[in-house]
Amino acid sequence: MTADSSPDAYSVDHFFSAPSARLDRWRDVHAAARAWVNREVERHAVEAALDEVGVIEEYYAFPGPELMAALREQLQDEDPTGFLSLSKRISLAIITGNYKHDPKEWETADDIFAKPADLLPPAIGAQPQTRPYFELLLVTPAPAPRWPHIIAEFRRLRRPEDAFVYEVVPVASLEDAICAIVLNPDIAAVALYEGFALKSRYDAPVLRRVIAAQKAALEKAGEADLALLLADRLKAIRPELDIYLLSDRRVERLAGDPRATIFRRVMYQIEEPLELHLSILEGIEARYETPFFDNLKHYAQRPISTFHALPIARGKSVFRSPWIRDMGQFYGINLFLAESSATTGGLDSLLEPTGNIKRAQEMAARAFGADRVFFVTNGTSTSNKMVLQALVAPGDIVILDRNCHKSHHYGLVLCGAQPLYVEAFPMPEFSMYGAVPLRTIKKALLDLKAEDRLDRVKMVDLTNCTFDGHIYNVRRVMEECLAIKPDLIFLWDEAWFGFARWSPFLRPRTAMGAAADIEAWMRSADALAKYERHRAEIGESPSRETLLDTHLVPDPRAIRLRVYQTNSTHKSMSAIRQGSMVLVKDVDFPTVEAQFHEAIFTHASTSPNQQIIASLDVARRQMELEGYGLVMNAMEVALDIRREVNAHPLIAKYFRIVGADGMIPEEYRTSGFIDFLAPGTRWDDQLRSMREDEFCLDPTRMTLVCGTAGFDGTSFKGLLASEYNIQVNKTSRNSVLLQSNINNTRSDVAQLISILLRICNSIETRLMQGGEGERQAFAARVHSLMKDVPDLPDFSRFHEAFRYDAGATTPEGDIRGAFFAAYAPEDCEYVRLDSPECDKRLREGPEMVSANFVIPYPPGFPIMVPGQVITQAAINFMRQLDVKEIHGYEKAKGLKLLRPDAIMSKNDARATSSARRRSQAA
Repeated sequence: MTADSSPDAYSVDHFFSAPSARLDRWRDVHAAARAWVNREVERHAVEAALDEVGVIEEYYAFPGPELMAALREQLQDEDPTGFLSLSKRISLAIITGNYKHDPKEWETADDIFAKPADLLPPAIGAQPQTRPYFELLLVTPAPAPRWPHIIAEFRRLRRPEDAFVYEVVPVASLEDAICAIVLNPDIAAVALYEGFALKSRYDAPVLRRVIAAQKAALEKAGEADLALLLADRLKAIRPELDIYLLSDRRVERLAGDPRATIFRRVMYQIEEPLELHLSILEGIEARYETPFFDNLKHYAQRPISTFHALPIARGKSVFRSPWIRDMGQFYGINLFLAESSATTGGLDSLLEPTGNIKRAQEMAARAFGADRVFFVTNGTSTSNKMVLQALVAPGDIVILDRNCHKSHHYGLVLCGAQPLYVEAFPMPEFSMYGAVPLRTIKKALLDLKAEDRLDRVKMVDLTNCTFDGHIYNVRRVMEECLAIKPDLIFLWDEAWFGFARWSPFLRPRTAMGAAADIEAWMRSADALAKYERHRAEIGESPSRETLLDTHLVPDPRAIRLRVYQTNSTHKSMSAIRQGSMVLVKDVDFPTVEAQFHEAIFTHASTSPNQQIIASLDVARRQMELEGYGLVMNAMEVALDIRREVNAHPLIAKYFRIVGADGMIPEEYRTSGFIDFLAPGTRWDDQLRSMREDEFCLDPTRMTLVCGTAGFDGTSFKGLLASEYNIQVNKTSRNSVLLQSNINNTRSDVAQLISILLRICNSIETRLMQGGEGERQAFAARVHSLMKDVPDLPDFSRFHEAFRYDAGATTPEGDIRGAFFAAYAPEDCEYVRLDSPECDKRLREGPEMVSANFVIPYPPGFPIMVPGQVITQAAINFMRQLDVKEIHGYEKAKGLKLLRPDAIMSKNDARATSSARRRSQAA
């Protein structure tokens, strides 16, 4: 078998673009067929093209063996016109998805009723059905000639009352099963009949590469454990799948095996197949159910009179009004029928859910691999504050990325914990920061330990992935930190990364994915042995440098696994704006549950938006049933954009998308990975990078450099929006961030490329017509944006007045005290950036101490926080900024500072109070 033997068969884009690559192969078949019709090629060329697509089609229900056999018959009958017509119809059905609801697409000939009854396609003669469609992977030892009869048998089990329709994809081996669930996102359930083979009958490179990561486990597999091994591998790739085991052994004993919990049901394979059919539909229904959304729809259909404080409910005040009726017409009646202030009558309370919201949250926890999930209707900003308030108290120390979202900084102001800021690696060429190196985090912990203050450290709080796509090696970060302090709490802000749960490549780098891996390792037989070997290697009293340079292994007996993850569900899934979730895997959650609920009461609205709650419920349903394919599509779109921008002869002259080598320093890419589409890069190289490297790059987030086209990020973002109807989110001094998501299509890619080409043509025209003066001005503008970039300022230090209980060498400080000190206007002053006084105080003092947060957009991180001593580097950076939006800075007034005399006074008062308490204690 020679399918997928081309040099690019192993490339990253080839693998992640499986759906479109499949269509491209069908287009190759069309091209060969047209050439055959025109007598430009012989039949063998068409046959070769059909062989190329043939192996892949083994893993999809459509077109299936009937239509593929019909194509081959037309080849043998020398019927080029009929072959071209049928192949075009098949590929069009795949593109449109019509085969999922129109039974006519499965027909192979005009007179289909001449076929044997058990070989008829589904529901012949019926009208197109609109029930959701999925595919069942059937792993069977039955010989291939029997597969059409097996497919027909499952079709005959269908009933009009079935809520869903499925088709069967039969395969004969473990290897084929793995390949099928990787390549076919429509597979939603798997039935394993014991006795299937280990090896595939094919030897296609695409299959060999898909199963390469499973090689070690497969080589150790015994025949008796093959079904359990396959189920484990399938769940590792796609945990949402329902898996059913059918055995002719003593299934009652097999069902009692603790390992068999991986199966949704174990059945005796000789029994009535209708039971399996009903179980499969029940399993899909369990994921399809949306408790809150279903109930809200039911509520909207009831005749209800409202006597509560929400006039808009039921829509009467809108639709009866001649002045605002247009709002009702715009949004539709259901929006208003589903509104209510009530938490009774079938509805539920988000603050203390006991009914359908509670059930919806439990289902979300199952889907996201968490122990608990809490819905939040006012964004991840609130989710982060909830977690911080619930878990840290005044005086606790939180190790925090200085460049994280402002909600974390404000959360510490509210709860009174002290931030110990750690710095991410800088990317000055783009005026942005990356992520925080693990060595930096370990150093902070070891510094605190050296000062006997490790007990004060409560949490490590990091952003994963960052706005610009930097992904931590989450498991390694947590393991090495837990090796230093076994009860650390981790808060991972994954606002932009919630979708990653549904990618087997990205999932291990999520908080919940990594926590599950650590949890499984802790329970494994070799965990303690690995730890003891590690201790023997580093010795009983390892040096500080040894601890910094060594991959630390925690003691599995001592670990208290406490992991929190916040997701902006609305940022990467189909949820309404401000829909967020808090995911919890915390072994000690019962000890903090009461205070967690207090945090919810503090921050959550008592009038949450019902539509946001419903959308969170629906987003979970969608991702459980089709998230794998949607995320694969988002990656495909991103890789298409990367390829087309960087390879286009004109666009690449003015724009480029930065590769992993430009976003992540080499020292953090020990695998040697350069970029997704670098020459010679294969998808297993990316897989190795995901396993090994300290930082990886999210393929769906693309830094598009626009400075080389003479645009700063802000103006280019505005140009795209105002002139071309293209919206982007984040900008830097010389770049904009493009993000693909589950909403994007290849048409979106085409539109973006056409717009970039139009802009490049306009630049070329301007430079050509403007003469030497225009070219010099353009070059100067590019040089200014790309070369004259300001140095990025690191966090300096807290003023000593706000370090009254800090360590001698550790940099934590009382951000809350400094924040509220600025509430007294008489204790504050303003100094303009361009004033002589600013330069004088930098040289001679007294020190300037920030009274508030100063956050320029871009880059969006606080360059000053309350209580921070302002340095020359921070002033230089602000003076070079050319952005319009700087939160916390008034240009007319200048920097808001705490007055030196006020700081001195508060410091003296604190010292007097402390002396008095010591005296009283004595």
